[in-house]
Amino acid sequence: MATLKELLARKAEIEKQIDDAARNERAEAIAKVKALMAEHGLSVADLGGRGSARSARGTGSKVAAKYRDGATGQTWSGRGLRPNWLKAALASGRKLEDFAV
Repeated sequence: MATLKELLARKAEIEKQIDDAARNERAEAIAKVKALMAEHGLSVADLGGRGSARSARGTGSKVAAKYRDGATGQTWSGRGLRPNWLKAALASGRKLEDFAV
């Protein structure tokens, strides 16, 4: 039976082999992708990388404020969670209509 020290050494060697194999397979995959891109005249932009969904739906323009606190000037578009300043004002008895723009 192998000792703990021997087993740990074999484990380290196997982990190194796994890392090497993963690195080699990744490099091969990248080379294949680059070759296919060159063959078909594709660029990274053609692949629809990061941000492609955003660019497809627009530039993400801001939404106009629907509610404003007259005292502080803080605003809320009415989308997403209510901001803390509005929650506090509503909890103190004010109405949402009081802040309508």
